[in-house]
Amino acid sequence: MKAIIETGGKQYYVEKGSIIYIEKLNASKDETVTFDKVLMANGVTGRPYVNGAKVVGKVLKHGKNKKIFVFKYNAKKKYRKMQGHRQPYTKVEITDVKA
Repeated sequence: MKAIIETGGKQYYVEKGSIIYIEKLNASKDETVTFDKVLMANGVTGRPYVNGAKVVGKVLKHGKNKKIFVFKYNAKKKYRKMQGHRQPYTKVEITDVKA
C-alpha cells in the first residue's frame, strides 16, 4: 500500500518499509509515531485528507544535516557576514499504512 503524508509542512510519498528523513519530531528513539494527515492512500484521494487513514512509523534516529553556509554582504559598504546552519531531522521507518 502506498500513501502521501504531510508532516513538517512537506509532503512525502511512502509505502511500507520505506525510510524517510523528516523535520525533527518530539519523539524518542524506537518510539512509534502516527501520521494522520494522509492526502492519498492506495489511490484514494481525500479533500483535503482521507478519512480514517493512518500511517504508522518507527523513529530510528535523530540527527543534523550537513552544514550550509549563508553569506550576506552589501556591495561597497564593507559589510560581510557569514553564518552556518545545520537543520535537525528525524529518520523514520514506515511500518504500516492503514486506509
